[in-house]
Amino acid sequence: MHATTLFWAGTAVVTAALAGVLGWFLRAWPPHEDEALALFVGRGSLGHVLRTVLFERGGAPLHFAFAWAIVHLGGGLTALRVVSLVFAVASAPLIALLGRRLVDPTTGVVAALLASGTWALLFHGIYGRMYSLFLFTSLLSFLALISALDTGGRRRFGLWGLAVLAMLASHPYAVLVVAAQGLFILARRRRVRAAALTLAAVGVVGIPFWWADIVLRNRFDVGVGGGGPQLGSPTSVLHYFWWVSGDFSAGHHAWSVPVLLLALIGAVLLWRRRREVVVLIACVVAIPALAFMLATLNSTASPEARHLIFALPFFSILLAVPLVELARVRPPLTAALALVAVLILIVGEVRWAHEKTPQLFDGDPPGEAQSRTAAGAWLAAGNRSSDVLLGYEPVYLRAWEQDRSFAGHVLPRADPGLLASTLEDIREPLGRGVWVLDASDTTNATERQTIPLLLPAPGSAFEGRVYGPFLVIRSRRPLLTRARYLEVSEDVMRVGVRLGIGDADINLRTLLRAASRL
Repeated sequence: MHATTLFWAGTAVVTAALAGVLGWFLRAWPPHEDEALALFVGRGSLGHVLRTVLFERGGAPLHFAFAWAIVHLGGGLTALRVVSLVFAVASAPLIALLGRRLVDPTTGVVAALLASGTWALLFHGIYGRMYSLFLFTSLLSFLALISALDTGGRRRFGLWGLAVLAMLASHPYAVLVVAAQGLFILARRRRVRAAALTLAAVGVVGIPFWWADIVLRNRFDVGVGGGGPQLGSPTSVLHYFWWVSGDFSAGHHAWSVPVLLLALIGAVLLWRRRREVVVLIACVVAIPALAFMLATLNSTASPEARHLIFALPFFSILLAVPLVELARVRPPLTAALALVAVLILIVGEVRWAHEKTPQLFDGDPPGEAQSRTAAGAWLAAGNRSSDVLLGYEPVYLRAWEQDRSFAGHVLPRADPGLLASTLEDIREPLGRGVWVLDASDTTNATERQTIPLLLPAPGSAFEGRVYGPFLVIRSRRPLLTRARYLEVSEDVMRVGVRLGIGDADINLRTLLRAASRL
């Protein structure tokens, strides 16, 4: 069979398998507040959504544009996750193409297979956020860049520029990819002028995306100068990259040394055959490392593995190179050994994905989904458009999915500045306050499936319901003023602290700081 046919056949099998697995997992993982956030923001007009993202929240305009389209087409959480699934599945053939372009067709297919089994791709393939979109657009930008540098021409550089713009619209960390690509262009010293002109055009056209990034950095107090609580030193950056390598493969502990040695062997083999590939990978790693050593990051801005998801294809390529080389030494014996090694690595990847996020595979604990639905139904049944809801709780999302007339003003949590400004936008007199305390949340010291019915004093001022791990509290009367809302919300969060709700302590500090701003 022709090599090209084998390449596309292998890629198709990997892609179809990934699609099947993600489709199976799509609704297993419980809804998350960040998914609710995108859908609730998307309830407004497109202009409102873009203003919110570009000037108030910062972040990923393209992701919120997808959420807006889903909401206005009548979709909900499942549709939002389908978007993540589509871009994750579409990333698999792009990883194969990148591996073929950088090394050879077999390495491309194996790299796509290894990437598809990782926690990073499995989880973000069903998580209704922007990370699979970020992976997809970053892959497009790398493939377009390599094509433009190899062949040249305005059309190819134009396509690269469009891919970079799409990537910038997908995630703020895309700036790291742009910097890595710029460094690679300088290192390669080919068609530098055309690339520089393209980047200049991207810099101008992408001003709205740069501005959204600045808004987000200001919200999370990200600066330059090192010494931040998170990262800021070579040791902490190395530890971070070690952690990322685990999420890009089979986890940590016993797997770390053999996986990293395998990647090192891959880098050595590539250095002997295709040094430009190693230079590209080095740029992809060096730019984030330098950025994190220079940046001052607070605890809420600490980077995680998902922020470097654009590096996943390159790490998978490094792992695939020595395995493919082993298969070619003395087939069929070494080919069988290489196949066994690939299967062992994939099993390790899936095992780590289950250990890291068991609910991705197992779903909600028994009864939790029904409790969430029942809590949402109670809220929807007594909803008033003037109600003020704290946080983008999944219970609110279930209420909205059951009754699209479910409205209310939703205040963001964990950001006192944004909470204060959003509260100021609500006209007085304010309506009733609504709060949800979740005993099953993963941020709690102990996750429980039950919670007592405990109300702030005086209890007669509130109505409350318990649904499994969810305590839903609503004030009986409108709170009228912003100051009164903050005061009552603080009392509710103190109840949450007494009940051991992890988010309650964060919310209480946020409310106190928001009150001082107002």
